[in-house]
Amino acid sequence: MWLMKPPFVNRKLNIAFWNYDRTSRLADGTVKIDGVDATFHSARIVPEIFEAMIRQQAYDCSELGMTYFLRTFDAEGKSPFLALPVFPVRSFRHGAIYINKASGIEQPQDLAGKRIGELALYGHDAGVTPKGILSDDYGVKPERCRWIIGRIDFPMKPVDFVPHPVPEGVEVDWAGQDVDLGDMLETGEIDALISADAPKCVLLKSPNVGRLFENYVEMERDYYRRTRIFPIMHAIVVKRELADDYPEIVKAIYRGFCEAKDQTARQYVEGMTFNNMNLMLPWLSALIAEDCDLLGEDWWPYGVAANRMAIDAILRYHYEQGLTKRRFAIEDIFASCMLDT
Repeated sequence: MWLMKPPFVNRKLNIAFWNYDRTSRLADGTVKIDGVDATFHSARIVPEIFEAMIRQQAYDCSELGMTYFLRTFDAEGKSPFLALPVFPVRSFRHGAIYINKASGIEQPQDLAGKRIGELALYGHDAGVTPKGILSDDYGVKPERCRWIIGRIDFPMKPVDFVPHPVPEGVEVDWAGQDVDLGDMLETGEIDALISADAPKCVLLKSPNVGRLFENYVEMERDYYRRTRIFPIMHAIVVKRELADDYPEIVKAIYRGFCEAKDQTARQYVEGMTFNNMNLMLPWLSALIAEDCDLLGEDWWPYGVAANRMAIDAILRYHYEQGLTKRRFAIEDIFASCMLDT
């Protein structure tokens, strides 16, 4: 005879994520998670949260970059964690490809044969999607380029807490701790750069650098119209035993993240009545209206059903780029109690 796990009231959980508007109402206590006594954690930079979760399993529930999460799966296809379809970071990434203007790169196909920098990892979250788009839309596959991995603009420890798979036939070098990829881009030591973070030389409008797609906003909006994909960068994960043993707690965590996000979205939409005058961002209300017209009223959706194409795309990209040994399915990576969301 088996016994059901007893229900818990105000179960103590440690939950970690960075400082986002869509999670702020959880962190400040405005939104409560039913049946959970939560302690919320953050860090100086978001990779520090990833490292604590992966090295020490420091939290019961944590934000993880998708590429970090997928690298925790072993040869048998199991990870200590399972995902919730909560995506605190998602971003269109045509604008994440920077070029040196003297490199001869005028169109995506010109990247072939070039030396390209990438932030932090070969296949960091903001690198996987641009590489997938370059391959799908322009026939530029990663093996046709030469890669150098490093930091940009501020000190960053090597990411040594996850595996570093590099597929056969792809040339990847690792820059030293003192090397700044942004400086290399500006001086022409590298031809291009793919990065989640905008390098200082771009922000300061150096005449030597620019973006591959200078009209990247237009390109990204067109990409969504064609594919219906709003790319996913990070997800919320829980320890596998929590998902297996206490699905009702996991469902409550999911509902809490949804409510926090929805309240923030409502604040922006309702603020349009007063032109969002509490925020010093000109034309913000017009941008909100434009985003709703294109992306729908729930322009930052959670749940499996609303994100199936985006999830499938990121899993396909990881497999095609040699970052996972097999192409994972949605059922492999999400808690089973989340599959009907």
